[in-house]
Amino acid sequence: MESKKIFFLLPNRMYSGDAVRSTLGLSIENHFSYSVFMYGEFPKFSEYVKENIDWIRDMEGDVFTMGADAPEGIELTPITLEELGEKMREADFIIPYGLPKQSKTPPPACSEE
Repeated sequence: MESKKIFFLLPNRMYSGDAVRSTLGLSIENHFSYSVFMYGEFPKFSEYVKENIDWIRDMEGDVFTMGADAPEGIELTPITLEELGEKMREADFIIPYGLPKQSKTPPPACSEE
């Protein structure tokens, strides 16, 4: 099986933990997989997610941040929109992961805060 180059674009922090896990899963399956946190939308990084990010890098993938600096204690590779565009031209698959960020505030029962 030929290795593919796959990008996960993460515009909404609510789905980013799942997307990082999916990126790791494809890396384990011998694909070059990358996650891109967009617009400074970062989740609360648990130890589990931090370990997944480290494993992605160990398997020749990467986790990028576009539009904001990474939170303290988290190593994410900064990337500009132009650089991301160049890298995605070489991609076999580009996956916009999760739903777009909603414009209305969630009800209190669904809020992270």
